[in-house]
Amino acid sequence: MATDKLDVFGFIVAYSREHGCAPTIREIGLAFGIRSTNGVRHHLWALERDGYIELVPKKSRGIRILVEAGETADEIRRHVPSHGRALRIADRARRGIPLLGRIAAGLPLLAEENIDSHLALSDLFPGNDLFALRVQGQSMRDRGILDGDLVVVHQQPHARTGDAVVALIGDDATLKTFRRTDEGVELVPENPEFNILRVGPDDDFKVLGVVVGLVRSTSVSSRP
Repeated sequence: MATDKLDVFGFIVAYSREHGCAPTIREIGLAFGIRSTNGVRHHLWALERDGYIELVPKKSRGIRILVEAGETADEIRRHVPSHGRALRIADRARRGIPLLGRIAAGLPLLAEENIDSHLALSDLFPGNDLFALRVQGQSMRDRGILDGDLVVVHQQPHARTGDAVVALIGDDATLKTFRRTDEGVELVPENPEFNILRVGPDDDFKVLGVVVGLVRSTSVSSRP
């Protein structure tokens, strides 16, 4: 049976009560038979996203519980997700869309360490879970995405063939067109001077989000 994020949350609460501190990623993995640290982080990021916990960067036991520990799982299900979403929407409306600098592998995408500043673009792009990146280079030139442009990206772990995506390969983020093949995934530049990046099943790869808008000086467009 697949592990549910609330199962992980229950373990974190129980462990914290017993030991006076949060479990490590390794201890959570051992408890649920999850071999990959990224598998554990996936649950932790989902819990943070929905307002159950806060992840404290650069600490091995950096999990802060935001929900009263005495609440039952049913009580948590009733109010936390909507509460968490409301907080995120209000916070982004106040601060704007986060502009990311270098994306660090192993950190939640919108961790403070990744954010350079915030852009006042929420009225133009009113959706949730958005971030922005400044384009470097000309690999997407023929798609109309140029060096120095800002792309607005919807944070999501999946994409369709033809989407312009921001993806993480190892420690490096890249902006390319997503294409699924029989052998895996290809990240296709929109400039013949650049090579296609081919991603196999054993590569350390994930989609961070899909491009939904483009900002160039004072111009704005959607879905480049």
